Amino acid sequence: MNRISLIKLKKGLKVKILEVTGGRLMARRLSTLGLRPGACLTKISSFALRGPVTVKVGSTIIALGHSMAEKVLVDARPESCR
Repeated sequence: MNRISLIKLKKGLKVKILEVTGGRLMARRLSTLGLRPGACLTKISSFALRGPVTVKVGSTIIALGHSMAEKVLVDARPESCR
């Protein structure tokens, strides 16, 4: 397993969320958006210099702030979410 932060993930990859390392409130907020452990997402884009990260979960596109995206750990192997 290759655990990395969402901000370090290359765009276009579909991966599985392993863990949200933020606090309980942040984990709950992300969970209501569909970003919970076991869910698959595709990284659409990110911006340099600590800009937002855009991901697609199901048919929903979500923009996360840099610090929030940094706390989402994913399995970087593309075959983890087939």
